[in-house]
Amino acid sequence: MRVTVRLFARLRDLTGAAEMTREIAPGGTIGAVWRDLAGEFPALADYERSISAALNADYARMDAEVHDGDEVAFLPPVSGG
Repeated sequence: MRVTVRLFARLRDLTGAAEMTREIAPGGTIGAVWRDLAGEFPALADYERSISAALNADYARMDAEVHDGDEVAFLPPVSGG
C-alpha cells in the first residue's frame, strides 16, 4: 500500500524533501514508515525518540496502523519562545 509522508523542519532538511511517498506492507504502522525512512536516511535515526507523528492530520502513536492513501507526518521537537 502507498502512503504519503510529510516531513517538517530539520527532518525535511535531512531528507531534502518535504513530501514523499512510501510503499508499506499491509498492516504496517507509523513506526514501520519511520524505520523505512531511517533506513534510507540514517541521519533521521537520531530523532526517533523525540519526534511527533500525525496520521491524516491527527497526532498519533508510532504503533498506529496506516492504510493505503493515508498521510503520515513527522515533526521534530520544537523550541523557541
